[in-house]
Amino acid sequence: MAALGEDISVKLKFRRLSKLERRQLITGLLFVSPWILGFLAFTLYPVLAAMYYSLTRYDLLRPPVFIGLGNYTEIFTRDPVFPTVAYNTIYWVFFSVPLGVIAAYLMASLLNTEIKGRSVFRAIFFFPSIIPAVVVAMVWQFLLNAQFGAINATLQGLGLPTIPFISNPSLAKPSLILVHMWAQGSAIIIFLAALQDVPRTLYEAAIVDGANAWQRFWNVTVPMTTPAILFVLITGFIYGFQNFTVPWLVTQGGPANATEFISIFLYRNAFIHLRMGKASALAWILFVVVVVFSIILFKTSRHWVHYASEE
Repeated sequence: MAALGEDISVKLKFRRLSKLERRQLITGLLFVSPWILGFLAFTLYPVLAAMYYSLTRYDLLRPPVFIGLGNYTEIFTRDPVFPTVAYNTIYWVFFSVPLGVIAAYLMASLLNTEIKGRSVFRAIFFFPSIIPAVVVAMVWQFLLNAQFGAINATLQGLGLPTIPFISNPSLAKPSLILVHMWAQGSAIIIFLAALQDVPRTLYEAAIVDGANAWQRFWNVTVPMTTPAILFVLITGFIYGFQNFTVPWLVTQGGPANATEFISIFLYRNAFIHLRMGKASALAWILFVVVVVFSIILFKTSRHWVHYASEE
């Protein structure tokens, strides 16, 4: 009844619009209609279709067969690979995202100081973020290769033992985390903007109070930039759970499933094994996990994120 009442009130409000206002409203809707159609066709419909297919057995060749929660039951109870996939994904997210944020913040802090050639260094650090992910993967695959990689060739030339970066299961994930920490150009730009927005008066007051460089950094710089840190953390966790391109091109989930993240596992089920129902269920599991982690970050942010007062 409440929803019906609201619908009637909206219709009455629309009827009370003047002829000019109605024309402006229709014109505005026409202008945004390409986005609305794109949202309905490429976002809302795929989401609803994935929900339906997650409840079916579907291989693209035959019509989907409804099996209820069978795909979810199989993933959590009968799939021998999923525990490894979950562990790899959690390992990746909990190490790569914080380390990436810390690396980007420290580099942004260095690039915010008065040094010669600061503009050149900023461009160099930002450069990795504009390189296509395929190029990044190919370059790092060449650098980290155990047989003909540039790093191991240098170690051999110095008479040192080689390091199996991407061929050793215990080193594959740390090696990908290293690549992730290198490609933090976008986060560096965000942190630079936040650092430059910190009021100089706060530093002057801290100096007057006798604070040294570390105390000014920890008690002034970090608290004043926590909104930017929160933003980078949330986007980092979201993209971290969906990380696919570089791991797939560099390791393809190996060796021995050491880098089989949930995005790779989803892709493998969907386009290699043609198990679209199971892949859709994995997509929804991933969606729920991302939403839960985002909510947790927002809930806990009230204890450590400081917003400048408007006064």
